[in-house]
Amino acid sequence: MTVRALCKAAIAASFLLSACSSMPSLNPLDWFSSGSSGHKPAELPVLTNAQAVKVLWSSSIGSSEGFFFAPSMVGDGVYAASRSGTVARLDAASGQSKWRVSVGKRISSGVGSDGALAVVASDDGEVFALDAQSGVVRWRSRVSSEVLAQPKVSEGLVLVRSADSKIFAFGAEDGKRRWVYQRPAAALIVRSPVGLTAHQGSAYAGFSGGRLVAISLTDGLARWEATVALPKGATELERVTDIVGDPHAQGREVCSAAYQGRVACYDIQNGNQLWSREMSTLTGVSFDARYAFVSDDKGAVHALDRTNGRSIWKQDRLAYRQLSLPMPLGTEVAVGDLQGYVHFVARESGAFLGRAATDGSPVRAAPLRLAEGLLVQTQNGGLYALNLQ
Repeated sequence: MTVRALCKAAIAASFLLSACSSMPSLNPLDWFSSGSSGHKPAELPVLTNAQAVKVLWSSSIGSSEGFFFAPSMVGDGVYAASRSGTVARLDAASGQSKWRVSVGKRISSGVGSDGALAVVASDDGEVFALDAQSGVVRWRSRVSSEVLAQPKVSEGLVLVRSADSKIFAFGAEDGKRRWVYQRPAAALIVRSPVGLTAHQGSAYAGFSGGRLVAISLTDGLARWEATVALPKGATELERVTDIVGDPHAQGREVCSAAYQGRVACYDIQNGNQLWSREMSTLTGVSFDARYAFVSDDKGAVHALDRTNGRSIWKQDRLAYRQLSLPMPLGTEVAVGDLQGYVHFVARESGAFLGRAATDGSPVRAAPLRLAEGLLVQTQNGGLYALNLQ
């Protein structure tokens, strides 16, 4: 088999990549509802003494059409994109548009930026690097297959992960390919926007089979490899154990999570495991100075002690609401859901603090922290800057 094609597998409504013989046209984010098949989303909890949530500004970028689009922020600029090919820079404080252009292709990922470039990619593997100040396309390049994850720009490189388990590094100045890292994929893998994180000279990326790899940004060689989770079960579907979301790196730690597997943290220098916790998620892990935060595949939000993985609290009243990755924002944690609500819970207890409605369409990507409040992008293309009062 020389090409990898998409086939539909009955794993709780997930879509999986497999060595099949045809490529049907399927929504690539129906994998997100894995774990909710057959379960009705929980009713919204009644909030007593809820804090008000202020809409600082709102805008529209255009629909993601089911793809996973996350905005990014550098300095005072917010960069966002839509499936139609629109890319825009907005002022982070006011939402005022600084520029808005079309790259002329249907794109399939959110924007990655370092403040100098804004980078997007298409589902046929074309990469567009735009000048972050003007929106002018500075260069184009190509990877080997569709791109579902947000590109990253770091240390003079543009890092793009393609759906066939390859990571391409291009020079930020000229778009020339510097190196490619490739791993063989399992026979059956979750088709999701799993990406990578660049931190202190390395790129951290997860792969099928529950593997986390630290890759040198200098030459694309693996520095170390760790096993986040081992496949278990009698059938091939039960044994799908893929890293999901972007690994989260901070200080001397990098943490990652696997579907049908575990959440685990490692020493960034040598890959030694610091702790692990059995838990299945579709969105990965985030953390702040004290806690790691996870939305599990049943819709519960967990806070874990960053030093040992011990449970601090669990908020399970949002069951099967297809939650985004939680984002810590100081004294509160924010998480989006399938009906466009953004929920605020207390960092120390998980108690509900407040809730805000957007446009009724899913909030798939994690809320993005702003200088004041947060920003979410909905599936219908709404951009909402919110602040808990």
